[in-house]
Parts: sequence; structure tokens; C-alpha cells
Amino acid sequence: MANDVMEKVVALAKRRGFIYQGSEIYGGLAGTWDYGPHGVSLKNNIKQLWWKQFVDDREDMYGLDAALIMNPRVWEASGHVAGFADPLIEDIKTKKRFRVDHLLEDLGVDPTGMSLAEMGQLIKDKGIKSPDGNDLGEVMQFNMMFKTHVGATEDEASVSYLRPETAQGIFVNFKNVVDSFHPKLPFGIAQIGKAFRNEIAPRDFIFRTREFEQMEIEYFVRPDEWEENFESFVKEMRRYMETIGLDMNKVHELEVAAADRAHYSKRTIDFEFDYPFGKKELFGLAYRTDFDLSAHAAASKQKLDYLDDESGEKIVPHVIEPSLGVDRAVLAVLTDAYTEDEMDGETRVYLKLSPKVAPVKVAIFPLLKNKPELVEKARELYQRIRKDIPQISFDDNGNIGKRYRRQDEIGTPLCVTIDFETLEQNSGVTVRDRDTGAQERVSEEELVHYLKERL
Repeated sequence: MANDVMEKVVALAKRRGFIYQGSEIYGGLAGTWDYGPHGVSLKNNIKQLWWKQFVDDREDMYGLDAALIMNPRVWEASGHVAGFADPLIEDIKTKKRFRVDHLLEDLGVDPTGMSLAEMGQLIKDKGIKSPDGNDLGEVMQFNMMFKTHVGATEDEASVSYLRPETAQGIFVNFKNVVDSFHPKLPFGIAQIGKAFRNEIAPRDFIFRTREFEQMEIEYFVRPDEWEENFESFVKEMRRYMETIGLDMNKVHELEVAAADRAHYSKRTIDFEFDYPFGKKELFGLAYRTDFDLSAHAAASKQKLDYLDDESGEKIVPHVIEPSLGVDRAVLAVLTDAYTEDEMDGETRVYLKLSPKVAPVKVAIFPLLKNKPELVEKARELYQRIRKDIPQISFDDNGNIGKRYRRQDEIGTPLCVTIDFETLEQNSGVTVRDRDTGAQERVSEEELVHYLKERL
């Protein structure tokens, strides 16, 4: 059943212009996906709602857009060069490589907290083979950063990396923001941006990919105030998930055990979501202490402390990090919204998207495409409404039933039809609700207000 739902969501995403396989005409490239017109709109709505809640609506947040390629010493100081790795095992015959934790998970074994040696021993004890049925070699660590070279030469001195996360770009700009804006503690630096990880086994559509987008905040606090700020962000993240329309019954908060947390974290909550392929991490919230600022201060020989106006002391702030994956949010929204029901005696597929994230808010139809007077009036109304509701669509392709079904699959909350009564009797237009199929006559004068109230 889960595979069936995922296949339907993936098919709908392609059919309706949400998400395409990357480089598809050349056979694709595993772990890469391209967002189509409706996918871009959906993703931008999700990002804009995040930015509004966490940045624009607050006085203590500063925006940032850091470079994708950074000085490689950044990744040495952060620990990524030495320790940003996943457990890997090789098929002795084919030389294909696989994620060990994925192999174990597929067999119903939870590898959380296992060492490499324990994983390797389990592989041997259970006689686990590769997906191709061949013997497996030893478990080893594989660094997931994409390595590249900066400049004209390709030697060790020119090595750099595509960033595997957005957080470090914030930490290395901490001093710049403090010097430019003199913020009061607590304050945060937020950014939305791409990150890259050389995943050995990308899987589950856009859930685990090699190129993805993050919405992250590093929130700087006094060491003795981290707990109250941590709890505040728990509430804010719940509110954001409700805002983008997720069913909160499918959201679970996992208090991550000390043995399973990142080495810098003193507390972490994983917000997990019931995807069709299982309960998996959607977002994360971590208390990173002063690890990052202290590590970069030591490596760069720069002072990354903060003059506390209240005490007059210089302190290294501690950090609360809400980390939200854009692509995982898109996938959660799509799979949660995917709905099948029966309407007019036929099976109907639609996306029950929140109007706040729907890529098209309103669709405007002429009842008949071959009646110029209807098309002209519909076009006129379309141009007028789009000034107030920019995410609007004009659709005259096919009969009215097919248009409704197409807009249902896109997730358009409201459809407006211009018919002969609109022209002859000035009796308004027909507005159809996506979820119920109910139709209502609304006057042209009241139409924009009517639509805005429901969006």
C-alpha cells in the first residue's frame, strides 16, 4: 500500500509539473530532481511562510545568504573533513557500494548506535548478501562531501568542497553580523540555501537526495538561557508545521538519546513524519552548545565572542539550531495532501493542500472555449483578480469537467467559471470548492473579497 501511494504521488508530481527526474532525457542522474512550474511555486510558498514566521515577524532575526563554496579550513574546523561519513560496504563481485545502515533497515534491523565493527559482525553473523546476491566486504567509512578544485590548477592546495550543510556559513559570519548590527542576545541568523551530500544510496523520491535545500537558524543565547529558548522553538516549529497544513497526528517528536546525538549536541529533538515509506525524520532541533563558535575561533585565530551588555563580560554564546529540510517538507506536504475519493460516480484524485501552500490559489475558466465573448470576459476577470491574488491560473483546455479534475490534481482550492448568465443577467460567477465540489454564485463586485476570505 505504501509503495502504491508513493508511486501515485511520484506519477502525479511529474504529470502535473511539480517534480521531474533530473537530466531525464539522458537517462537521469540518481539522487537529483528538478522542480517544475507548480513544484517551484509550492516550494517557494513553503519557504516564504518559513521566512515570514521565523524572520520577518521577529525583531531578533537576521537574514543571510552565504557562499556554497567556502575555504576548506571551515570544514576542517567543523569536523566534516575528518568525520562527516556514512558506513559503506562493497559487493566483492560487482564492486558496487551500499549504505550498511540501509541494508540492515531493509531487513528490519535498527542500526542506531551501532559501531562499524558491530555492523560488520552482524552482516557476517546473518550471512547478509548484497542486493545482487553476492558476498560483501568489510564495513568502512565514506566521506559524503563533494570535493572540487578552486582555480586553474588541480592539486591539494586547490581542494575545496560543496557545502554539506548551511550552518557553517552562519557561524563564520557571526562576527560580521555582530560588528555590523550590534544585536542584543538572544538573536538568530537565518538562511535558506542549497547543500550537497554524495549519498551512496539516494532513495524515496526527494526524501534523500544529493542536492537539497535547507531552512536553518543558528540562534545565539546566553549559556544559562538555552532551555527556555529551546522550548520556545519547539512550539514555533509545531506552529510552522500546522501553517503549511501538515496533519499533526502524523508528526512525532523523538527525544534523541545521548548515544545517538551528534557529538556537539547536548539535546536534540527529531520531528518525524509518517511518510508512506515509514516514520522518518522531517525536521530537527538541536542545542549545539558553544562548539561551533569555539572551534572556528580556535582554527581561525579570530575572536568570536560577544560582549554581554548586562554583565560586561565577554562570552561565547551557545546555539539553538532549528533545521528544516525544504525538500522533505515538500514531500510531506504532497504525500499528506494526496487524496482519493468519489465524485459524480467517478474516482477522483486531488491534492488537499492548504491554500497557504497551494501553487495555484484560483483558476479562472470560460464555460466554453469556442465562445469568444466568454473567453474575453474570463480573461478580463483573470487580469483583474491577479493583481490581488498573483498565484492564479487561466484554464480553457478541454471541457469543464476535465479542467476541474486537472485543477484538483494541482491542488487549486477554488475554481471560478464564467458562463452565459455572467454575461446576460450580470448574476455573478460560479465558484467551486475543491474539497467538496460545492458551487456557489458570487457577484463580480464581491468576488475578490470572497476569494481572499477563503484563502
